[in-house]
Order: sequence, then C-alpha cells, then structure tokens
Amino acid sequence: MNKNKVELLGHYGSDEIIACSAWTSTSRDLSEDKKSRIGKLIHSLWSNGHETPFEKGVVHFLVDTEIASHIHLLKHRISSLNAESARYKELKEDKYYLPEDFKVELSNESLAYGSFSERFGVNKDWHSVLENYTKMGNELYHQCLKDLTPILGRKRAKESARFFKTYNSQIQADVMFNMRSFANFLKLRNSEHAQFEIREIAQQMLLLVEQIEGNPFEHSLAAFKNK
Repeated sequence: MNKNKVELLGHYGSDEIIACSAWTSTSRDLSEDKKSRIGKLIHSLWSNGHETPFEKGVVHFLVDTEIASHIHLLKHRISSLNAESARYKELKEDKYYLPEDFKVELSNESLAYGSFSERFGVNKDWHSVLENYTKMGNELYHQCLKDLTPILGRKRAKESARFFKTYNSQIQADVMFNMRSFANFLKLRNSEHAQFEIREIAQQMLLLVEQIEGNPFEHSLAAFKNK
C-alpha cells in the first residue's frame, strides 16, 4: 500500500513576470515604483477577471495517484498531463492505495454475503477486504497477461489484462498547469466538496508552490484565495 504523493518538478515565471505581461499594454519598463505596486496589480487583475497574464506563470508536478484521482486530474483540460499507461507497459510494481477511513467493520449481512471468508480470507473490516480484493486483481492481471500474450500478442494482451486492475491502482502522472488553470484546479479540488484523495493532492501541490524559494507567486496565490 502506498500513499498518494506529489513532487514539484519545476516552475517558470513569477508575480513580476505576470505583472509585466499585464503592463505590456502600456510599458514593460520596471521602475522601483512599479515593482512596489506588483502586489496591488496582481490582486486587481484577478479580482476583476483579467486572468490572461496569469498564464505566463507555470508549475510542474509529478504525482503518484490512484485511478480515481487521476480521472479528476484529467478533467482539467487546460492542464497538460501525461501518465503511465497499462496499454504500453506491464504495471509490474502493483502499487495501490487504501483509504484509511475504510477501516469499518463488516456488518453481519456483509459477512454472510457470498462467503467472504472463502473469497477474501477472514476479514473483519472493509479496509482488509479491499486490500485482498486488490491483490487478487493484481494476480489475475499478471496471469491473464501471461496467458493472453502468445495468443493475442503482447499489445492486445496488455490492453485486455488491465481490466483486472482495480480503481485504487496507482500510476504516476506528469502534470503541468499555468497559474490561471492552477487557480481553477485549486478552486474545484481544494474544496470541502471535493473527494478526500484529490483534495489532499491539491493541498500538497499548493504547499509545494508556497514553499518555492523566494516565494515567486506570493501575490498570485493570495489573490486566488481572496476571490
């Protein structure tokens, strides 16, 4: 079992770059007076819906995530995303995620259903059931891939065998946002209404950006929070 995790690969731009993009309409020359007004300008731009300059800042992450959160990431179409593919490679590591709040005891009705002890071993909570179910899916995935390869060919075998992979299987994704799209992502995914796992990923991303040396997006992040 692995936790979802986020790594910041890099970034481009800053509040100053974003401000200069906005000032292109008049003059990009940066005097000390204009530098002192960057924070005020950033807040004014964002609060008034002038969001295009924020596309000049970029943040780049590497994310280890289960499939459910990966789908949440994919729905942000103005981000750039590439990820591991079970169509092109065999997922040999069998990484998976187990939610901690799944440690709930099975009811008597559940214990009686379909002979749980025979299918998944003796389990008293759903956390254990999910883990055994996941391991079973992984075993079937590898065995199916092995059996199908000589008949269907390696390519089609990988495409078909991956259906045994469970929704909590983890893959690695390369995700890049401009700061405008990052703000939209945070609004939707760092929300009390978002699923816990994707909210946790959003919070990790935000913390990593806040901790960039020199805090280059200090005013942008503050503006996003205040709108």
